[in-house]
Amino acid sequence: QVQLVESGGGLVQAGGSLRLSCAASGRTRNIYTVAWFRQAPGEEREFVSLINWSGDTAHQVSVKGRFTISRDNAKSTVYLQMNSLQSEDTAVYYCALRYGIGRYTSQGAYDYWGQGTQVTVSS
Repeated sequence: QVQLVESGGGLVQAGGSLRLSCAASGRTRNIYTVAWFRQAPGEEREFVSLINWSGDTAHQVSVKGRFTISRDNAKSTVYLQMNSLQSEDTAVYYCALRYGIGRYTSQGAYDYWGQGTQVTVSS
């Protein structure tokens, strides 16, 4: 089993920055992809960014150029640096993990999920 714990959420003014962390523990293996999803009130959960085992990344169009995803394999931690935050970025952010190669943006492709961390951007 794998446990994922997100941290770093909070309240920030529009234009500000936050860095989210997703720490993995348990029976992890080296080849895996971690993605961030988010869910705003009354909305469907949506893909935000992912990073695979080789460091390839993908982002939702609305966050390109503002969000950066990175990983520290030694710490089994993935980071989501969010800059130029907008009110539309307000949501609960979840990290998710799947083993294997590939770049999947669908929720159903991920086997393990964190509990989520709230990001609130005030305008």
